[in-house]
Amino acid sequence: MAHVPALVPLADAPPSGPDTGDTAWLLASTALVLLMTPGLALFYGGMVRTKSVLNMIMMSFVSIAVVTVVWLLAGYSLAFAPDAGGWGLIGGLDHLGMAGITPSSLTGRVPTVLFATFQLTFAIITAALISGAIADRAKFGAWVVFTAVWTLLVYVPVAHWVFAPGGWILTELGALDFAGGTVVEVNCGASGLALALLLGPRIGFRTEAMRPHSLPLVLLGAGLLWFGWFGFNAGSALGANGLAASALLNTQAAGCTGLLGWLLVEKRRDGHATTLGAASGAVAGLVAITPSCGSVDLPGALLIGLAAGVVCSYAVSWKFRFGFDDSLDVVGVHFVAGVIGTALIGLFATTAMTGGPAGLLHGGGFGQLGRQLVAILAVAGYSFAVTYGIGWAIERVTGFRASEEHELTGLDLAVHAETAYDHGVLGHGVLGQAVVTTSTASVLAHPSDKASSA
Repeated sequence: MAHVPALVPLADAPPSGPDTGDTAWLLASTALVLLMTPGLALFYGGMVRTKSVLNMIMMSFVSIAVVTVVWLLAGYSLAFAPDAGGWGLIGGLDHLGMAGITPSSLTGRVPTVLFATFQLTFAIITAALISGAIADRAKFGAWVVFTAVWTLLVYVPVAHWVFAPGGWILTELGALDFAGGTVVEVNCGASGLALALLLGPRIGFRTEAMRPHSLPLVLLGAGLLWFGWFGFNAGSALGANGLAASALLNTQAAGCTGLLGWLLVEKRRDGHATTLGAASGAVAGLVAITPSCGSVDLPGALLIGLAAGVVCSYAVSWKFRFGFDDSLDVVGVHFVAGVIGTALIGLFATTAMTGGPAGLLHGGGFGQLGRQLVAILAVAGYSFAVTYGIGWAIERVTGFRASEEHELTGLDLAVHAETAYDHGVLGHGVLGQAVVTTSTASVLAHPSDKASSA
């Protein structure tokens, strides 16, 4: 988000007030980005087995509540208040509890309270994304605690580095990240890897198929994510202008080439193109264009999306090769595509889009590519190390991984005392409070089910 305007001092806000067009667009974009988290809940919910659908969805929904409270109390101030100490590492405490921010306070040409809310939706989706790496095996209470602590100790500092005036990656390093390739995608991917390693693999990893239980739900979630991504990327221009329009078009282009690239690999490698591949490829393309949508032209966006779709279609299998159970491919899609999109700014950035720096292929030399790689390494290393530390502390104090009994039974029934489906799907059903398997399902089936099967 290299185009975030400098914060206007509250006492010096121009008397003319905010730009109504820019404000209207950011209001709509904020709602679009918030919608992405329920979309993610459906996307993830469809990818797990029936016994943990509700738990997976709840991990996203509770993130909305927890991150909102943390952000409003302290997160926004630490991320976007004037830099504390001049090191570019963290903001000050000027706006704890949103203190000093009134309806007339401005950030650039939009109300500061709206800017803060827009940034809140980024923090929410980033935390929720991590849950996919530890699906089916995390204690719900531990997840709630983790989300609060992680937001303050990991997300907030990284957001300050990359998004805030005075942040060292934005101001000192000069790396470009228009809408969150490092802050959101590399951050959640590195954090997801840390937790996946800490909690260990699911029971049955590598020996059971663990297929998505509802591909229609996955595609519905992917569609909502795609829709919300226009607010995510084009909204980051913080204005209703040509830059927002270019970012929106680049987002659409990369999502499409990501989808096509993944399907081409599947068809060549496996002999068939799948619906899960289509959803995953689109997300990979959208992830990759997130940091670069405001820095590259249309050909660059098409190539970035294609590269992400192709590479990520192979990257999702790395967990089997290296033995880490990234349940829903947070590392294989979000981390890998985030790295691709952030790094390729160093090749494809154009002066017409950035207003300054250009990539290697547009006469800018290797300098911008080097800056992009430093930003990736810094964010990935910090996120992984601090996340592992937070997870380790929670594991030591309260335990982070669910018990073997709860994992086998299913977290929906064991933790939430609910199930997503009355009669069960794909071998997981419920009779009262007892989970039944495929071998007993025929005995307990409803008479109409037997009649239809006959």
